[in-house]
Amino acid sequence: MSDPKQQLMDQVRQQAALANARALVEKLNEHCFERCVPRPGASLSSGESTCYTHCMEKYMSAWNTVSKQYLGHVQKGVGSGQ
Repeated sequence: MSDPKQQLMDQVRQQAALANARALVEKLNEHCFERCVPRPGASLSSGESTCYTHCMEKYMSAWNTVSKQYLGHVQKGVGSGQ
């Protein structure tokens, strides 16, 4: 059976990952929807859909890059005892 401390740490990591995913979706909607859909209607036009897709891809790529860099800095700090 797993150590209770390890189980708690795993649960905290899962909750943090879920919170990050929610924040990403919220920011995507906030940024890309406002940028690509100036006048919302019953459905998206093909141009709006293309804009939204490209915006999401760019935003997620930037998010992943920043996340990797941040984790690298955190791991370096932990590894050096900071």
